[in-house]
Amino acid sequence: MATDDGRPEPAELRRLRRRIDALDRRIVAAINERAELVRDAGRAKQAAGRRAVRDPEREREVLLRVTMANGGPMPQADLIAVYRRLIAAARAIETRDRARGAEERRER
Repeated sequence: MATDDGRPEPAELRRLRRRIDALDRRIVAAINERAELVRDAGRAKQAAGRRAVRDPEREREVLLRVTMANGGPMPQADLIAVYRRLIAAARAIETRDRARGAEERRER
């Protein structure tokens, strides 16, 4: 592969990019594994009679644990933004699952 100026890409850069690509695949797998666990937790909450999808106390705990685990170089604010987005996506999954479940129960 060539750089923008047409020169060949240095071998070290290619090696680093391959490692980043492999890590990205593992991150995607971990995010999807987290999403499946969120689904399981949502079903457990619903089975326990908990109506609310959002649990602000749990969200605070998750963000606190994330900040405590962060050793850098990712800035705390950026990492928290990523996790807030993950949490929002998790709530959306749980909300969709609950709506789908309610619709299936009505159809029976």
